[in-house]
Amino acid sequence: MSEAPGRQASRLNLSPATASLFWLTGLPFPLLRMILWMKTEEMALGTMLESLRLVTQNIDEIMQQESSPLCAIDITPDLRKQFAYLSGGRGQNGSPIIVFPEFPAFGEIQEREFHNVLTYLTSIPSLSAAGVGFILVIDRRQDRWAAVKGTLLRIAGSFPGNLQLVLVLRPTTLFQRTLSDILFKFNKDEFKMKVPMIMLSSVTELHSYIDRTQLTTELGGTQEYCHEKWISHRTAIEGFALMVKRTAQILQSFGTELAETELPNDIQATSNLLGTHINKKSKMKEDLLVALGQGSRLLESINEPVVRDPDHNMNQDELENLATVQRLLSQLNETERAFDEFWERHKTKLEQCLLLRHFEHNYREVRCLLDQVAQRLTAFSEVGISPAHADHIFRELSSHEERVCVLDRAQALAREGDELIQNTHYAEDSIQPKCIELRAVNEELSTYLRAKKDHLLRAIELHHSLERAAKWCDDGIYLLASQPVDKCQSHDGAESALQEIERYLDTAGQNKLTDPSAICRDYETVLNLEFRDQVDKVFQKQVSMQEMFEKRRVSLKKLAAKHTRPVQPVAPRPEAIKSPLSSPVDTHPVVCSQVEGQLQSNRSASMSEEDENLAILRKHVMNELLETERAYVEELLCVLQGYASEMDNPAMASLMPIPLQNKKDVLFGNMPEIYHFHKRTFLRELEEYEDCPELVGRCFLERMTDLQIYEKYCQNKPRSESLWRQCSDCSFFQECQKKLEHKLGLDSYLLKPVQRITKYQLLLKELLKYSKGCEGSEDLQEALTSILGILKAVNDSMHLIAITGYDGNMGDLGRLLMQGSFSVWTEHKKGHAKVKDLARFKPMQRHLFLHEKALLFCKRREENGEGYEKAPSYSFKQSLNMSAVGITENAKGDNKKFEVWCNSREEVYIVQAPTSEVKTTWVKEIRKVLTTQLEAYRGRQGICLEFLLGLNVRNCENLAKVCKLLTSTMCVCVCVCVCVCVCVYI
Repeated sequence: MSEAPGRQASRLNLSPATASLFWLTGLPFPLLRMILWMKTEEMALGTMLESLRLVTQNIDEIMQQESSPLCAIDITPDLRKQFAYLSGGRGQNGSPIIVFPEFPAFGEIQEREFHNVLTYLTSIPSLSAAGVGFILVIDRRQDRWAAVKGTLLRIAGSFPGNLQLVLVLRPTTLFQRTLSDILFKFNKDEFKMKVPMIMLSSVTELHSYIDRTQLTTELGGTQEYCHEKWISHRTAIEGFALMVKRTAQILQSFGTELAETELPNDIQATSNLLGTHINKKSKMKEDLLVALGQGSRLLESINEPVVRDPDHNMNQDELENLATVQRLLSQLNETERAFDEFWERHKTKLEQCLLLRHFEHNYREVRCLLDQVAQRLTAFSEVGISPAHADHIFRELSSHEERVCVLDRAQALAREGDELIQNTHYAEDSIQPKCIELRAVNEELSTYLRAKKDHLLRAIELHHSLERAAKWCDDGIYLLASQPVDKCQSHDGAESALQEIERYLDTAGQNKLTDPSAICRDYETVLNLEFRDQVDKVFQKQVSMQEMFEKRRVSLKKLAAKHTRPVQPVAPRPEAIKSPLSSPVDTHPVVCSQVEGQLQSNRSASMSEEDENLAILRKHVMNELLETERAYVEELLCVLQGYASEMDNPAMASLMPIPLQNKKDVLFGNMPEIYHFHKRTFLRELEEYEDCPELVGRCFLERMTDLQIYEKYCQNKPRSESLWRQCSDCSFFQECQKKLEHKLGLDSYLLKPVQRITKYQLLLKELLKYSKGCEGSEDLQEALTSILGILKAVNDSMHLIAITGYDGNMGDLGRLLMQGSFSVWTEHKKGHAKVKDLARFKPMQRHLFLHEKALLFCKRREENGEGYEKAPSYSFKQSLNMSAVGITENAKGDNKKFEVWCNSREEVYIVQAPTSEVKTTWVKEIRKVLTTQLEAYRGRQGICLEFLLGLNVRNCENLAKVCKLLTSTMCVCVCVCVCVCVCVYI
């Protein structure tokens, strides 16, 4: 029931006539009061804005901003030169006087300085005084005519104001005075001045034109003038005027902002708005007080001469300054009063509106939260794709239910609305429907939440049933695959295997799914299309597994049912002795044939089961390859999104330490490239071989070039680990790990690519093991070899980048073929004998790097650091050009040593390998390099090897000398014995 108009009018402080008028309009009283508030505030705002506009206009007139935007503070250095100044004196008709005192460097004043000073000086007097015209007094008594002429020409050419009279005190020396009299008459027309220009001989003549009280003491007058004080006053007055103007503009802007501010619909925003406006108002009041204080101090400074000497007469400029400051202070006080009046009305409006909007704000906020809860609950419509996924959804729903306190808040708000209605709130018609709506929505969400939890619990129950059934099938298939075929050929082995199968089938009751129609009936509410597919797949898997078990049972029962008779020795019959031409085979040909056929049949059945087992094992390996590949792709994506992308997130920039900034490429290397390759290409192609695992080697062979991207990642790994250790404890990584809910740190995930490329060769070995004789076994072997080659290349490159001290370009040395550690002795024929002998018995530990074009000798350094920094480093010692190298396969009678020499064996390096196999491998690889060079050289030079072998050379050294004489290159010699050597010329 609505409140009576009279009662509302008394509560709203309205007169009965006004209340009756508003009641007749049919508008709610709160709305009418808001209209009155708005009208009153608008009037107060108009009064304040008009006051502020007048202040700004008066300041512009005082400062003459339109004619001269210059201020004293802008040209203070120019004013301090005092080549011209405004003394404050006036002519007989009130013309301002500008004095140009003695200034020997007047000609050196720049045009900009001259123009700025005169423009500023002419802008200071009032517009009425400036309109009469200025009187210029130019004092050049101590100067020459040339300076007088220059000053007049400069003034005539660029004086910015109106001139009434120009008085010049000419030079006082006889020559210059005479010269000026003569030349002034001749040059008078050059000055082009439209006002009288009078040459004066003394200040006495000047006093006949200007009263002495209007002239400074330098010109024989009585006026006191201090240029520094004048500059100080002008700077202070202009600063005060600008402060008043700026304050007025800020107040105007603030008042407009307050008037145009829309009242918020929620209590917090209204409170914040009120607090913000109060703070701004306080700041405005502080600015006003500062301005008033500055004006008062400036007024005291201007009045100081009068206070000090009551008989002191202010000049016209001082009087104008005094009037200006007084007018500014008066307008500032008026501005403060108008602003205070407007602020009180605005504050009252906010405080009164705050109570009215309190309930509406809470309702909108709670209603919005209820909508968000309802929308969030719809996101829990999934039933999950696995038990873990469903459990995760249920935990999220339960956690969401715990976090959601909006339901209790809605109930509390409805009770608050009831209290407002009971207290006869004027907005009862608006509050009551909202309370009813809050209670209805609250009940609906509570019911929906309970139903959703029951729904998920049913889905979890079915998921676990499917998981148990699928695991039971997988374990059964693995049981069949793991039963050794050879042991099942015996009676006891077959019986044991059969019992094992029977025991496993006995566990079907607690794991096996029952009737599919019963499942569809019992779980109809949670079975979506994907869930039905899962159920169908599990049932199909059960059927396939049962068929495999049944076949195995039949085979094992046949083997167990056989009774093998023992073979007993039988003495030969006499008939056999009598007929030496007879054969035991001819005795019972039918029986022998039957036995042989039975054995062949058993062997075929065993081979068939073995092939089936191998196929199952291949399938298991292929499933592991695909599952780990998918998990690997997901982990890479997680790292790139959860860490790499966050490094570009401005919101996380404050958490990132300086050493980590702009180092994303160092930390992650080419991980994005690896991710895109596996996501877009490799995973999809692997999935095409899911049903034929033995052919997957082709996929690896086709993508072997792409897989070489891992070499770049591994080469960057030391830099990445160093950066990680430097910044691992920073808040950035901790926050990212917290968001991702990872138990392991980023360093564990940065190691994933290294682990993955190593995993491939293990999986290929397993597939090859179970694919002997299959169609794709050769491709698998080749793929395994290629993967091992990539791993070797990665390992070699990790060693190669650790070489220090090599001045050349490693890329010019060709492909790295081999690397390893050896003991090395050196022999130099040109060296001192003692050094040579010592070299024989003191081996050096060297790490050799065999490239296509050079052999590098390096010294291995100590391993320091952690992780990848524990990799050794190598100091470069020497390199041998492969085009000038010879090799001797056997050295010093040790099967682990060989010789590498050059310069006709003037330099010999005896290399001892760890084992004879390593030595053989290196010799073979070096010989292959030299042979390749030989073939290339033959193609270029056309030199025949038979010609060299036909030379009459007794030993390898002589042959080397001949080779050197022929082409300045070396030969490769393998000494077979003392007299015979086979030489391959390069």
